Amino acid sequence: MAFQFDHLVHFTDSPEDAGERLKNIGLHVTTGGRHEDGGTFNTLTYFDLSYIELIGVFDRKAAEAPAEPYSLRDTFQKNHFNNGFSKIAFRSDNLERDREYFESVGLEVYGPVPLSRKRPDGSVLSWKLLYIGDGEHHLGLPFFIEWETSDDDRRADLISRGNIKMHDKGDPAFDSVGMVVKDAAETLKKWSRYFNLEADDEIFKDEYLNAEGHRLKLDGGDIIFYRPAGEGIAADILEENGETPFIVNIEASGEKGQYEVKNGIYRFV
Repeated sequence: MAFQFDHLVHFTDSPEDAGERLKNIGLHVTTGGRHEDGGTFNTLTYFDLSYIELIGVFDRKAAEAPAEPYSLRDTFQKNHFNNGFSKIAFRSDNLERDREYFESVGLEVYGPVPLSRKRPDGSVLSWKLLYIGDGEHHLGLPFFIEWETSDDDRRADLISRGNIKMHDKGDPAFDSVGMVVKDAAETLKKWSRYFNLEADDEIFKDEYLNAEGHRLKLDGGDIIFYRPAGEGIAADILEENGETPFIVNIEASGEKGQYEVKNGIYRFV
């Protein structure tokens, strides 16, 4: 069982507007498509196969329909369709195997669920999703995606379509997603155990966030659990929104800095 980081979901009332704001800070953004059954649509920004999905609603009735527990639609509904980072997806090559494993360790499991969306050119992209949960009411666990094609074939297709392309910012790389939590050490331990991932032994201080960082290593993009060290950005977000993803760290040459886009922080490091 070897997972890779696949993507971060950023829910927004306007994927088009959020995409324009990302373009303004030097990122290449491409049109995604529509999820007809879910009533959502997206725009995307890629860093090789790791990407950020800016997703919004075009059909509120469909988006508010009953959903599988721990699914994106379920999460959007529970978050009252508020702007901000929502969930992360890990990539797998065998969701049936993963389902058996997660059930064996006592997690709630739903799926795999076959899904698709129509691209602007009319072609259809297909994949399967698996949702898991532990019944706890704090930081949600990731969901899992299995694409219908191999990584190499998907990369070649995305390059040919202009989705994977040089950013104006240069050649940035996806470094990590940051999540604010009450107990970073315990959350790190749990995720490491569930997903067979290596935890970095070094605990570091993030001065900008005024938080203590605990890093979980993952091919395609690490996960950092931030514990507030006092008053500051991390503490404010934890107080207002609870345990949640809230920042994406992007390695880039040139000017560093952080930008707030639709209640998500994009930071060039």
